Amino acid sequence: MHDAMPDLSMPADEQADLAAETFRLLSDPTRIKLLWALLQGESSVNCLAELAGVSPTSVSQHLAKLRLAGLVRGRREGTFVYYTAADTHVHALLAEALSHADHADAELGPESEHDHHLPSVARGTKRA
Repeated sequence: MHDAMPDLSMPADEQADLAAETFRLLSDPTRIKLLWALLQGESSVNCLAELAGVSPTSVSQHLAKLRLAGLVRGRREGTFVYYTAADTHVHALLAEALSHADHADAELGPESEHDHHLPSVARGTKRA
């Protein structure tokens, strides 16, 4: 069966493991919101906490994991640390995930119990 697809290539085990770890880290709605906010520009823990509607302690814990995964970077200024998304790959990954969520939501229809908390930011529109 696969002989008919000579150009088929599978990711290396290490590459697949790293990609799976990235998806695992992004499987938390708060982290999605934090990363999306950081894609809009640099921000502090307190500002991110307000935007995401969670405690600064929770934001710090999430950011620590995202930083270790290389998805965010921190810049210290005095006693404050300002965070930003690591690179354009983070934007592409989140934009695709949110766009996919919008399409999946549309397919599920209005009677679904799908989570409607994230705005349709990937398209630049807001949900009703």
